[in-house]
Amino acid sequence: MEGGTEMKVMTIVQAITDAIDIKLAEDPTIVTFGEDVGVEGGVFRATEGLQKKYGEHRVFDSPLAESAIVGSAVGMAMNGLRPIVEMQFCGFVYPAMNQIISHAARIHNRSRGRYKTPMVIRFPYGGGINALEHHSESMEAMYGHIPGLKVVIPSTPYDAKGLLISAIESDDTIIFMEPKRIYRAIKQEVPEEKYSIPIGKAKILNEGTDITVIAYGAMIREAQKAVAMAKKDGISVELIDLRTIYPIDKQTIVESVKKTGRMVVVHEGPNTFGVGAELTAIINEEAFLNQEAPVVRVTGFDTIVPLPRGEHHYIISPEKIYYGIQKSIKF
Repeated sequence: MEGGTEMKVMTIVQAITDAIDIKLAEDPTIVTFGEDVGVEGGVFRATEGLQKKYGEHRVFDSPLAESAIVGSAVGMAMNGLRPIVEMQFCGFVYPAMNQIISHAARIHNRSRGRYKTPMVIRFPYGGGINALEHHSESMEAMYGHIPGLKVVIPSTPYDAKGLLISAIESDDTIIFMEPKRIYRAIKQEVPEEKYSIPIGKAKILNEGTDITVIAYGAMIREAQKAVAMAKKDGISVELIDLRTIYPIDKQTIVESVKKTGRMVVVHEGPNTFGVGAELTAIINEEAFLNQEAPVVRVTGFDTIVPLPRGEHHYIISPEKIYYGIQKSIKF
């Protein structure tokens, strides 16, 4: 259920800390670890104070070895624990891909249901903070393509807490991608009590009749600015926060496009083989005769994210999204 009475203003990173704190207190099988997760509280301080509160046996530092971090978590999950592991940056996950694809995502199927891997792999992703190489990519489509994984991306503090609690309680392996560009850029009232948000359910942030815009993560804030620009021109935009890359909420998306007849997809990751391509395929299969214009994709480029001096050329602006809206409306 969603909701609560006692509220506290939180940023996304604070909401993540709160979710982990609640579950550590509630469930003794939960542990969280990673590089600098214990003493320092993580590079973005998402686990700050938790080692002092719960002890080194439940919140601890790991070696600088991503494959060992995830591999250890797989073994823990198969034997009754519910690990939450943190990868320091999105680009540091790749050494662990063998463990993620070959074991975490497959062990339930491989063992014919005898074993499960209830574990969460958290990491910050995306650009916009002038970081160096390996720190700024948005590769969510890659994880969404792997059978056996669920991929979750919050865009607000409220969603971050509710979705992370659902992820921790899930019996599946969850890739929980955190848009670091807005870790502390958004403050919102969040219930202090425990609540959860279902994984696999998108959220309609703004109802409209002329065009559907779908985004997630840090792109929601940019899309909201574009929606405000469109409103001044008399364009009624239905804005949907996808929230979960896989499983994808086909019903909400299809029903919206059947109503509006147009769709713009916004994501920071590369264009080719991206989430926008999958959403386009869904609309072609489920709402083809309702379309009044081709789907427009407003995405990152098919390049590595530039270093800080050139990053502003890559990052999606509200103006780019608004141009995509106009392109569809004028088709």
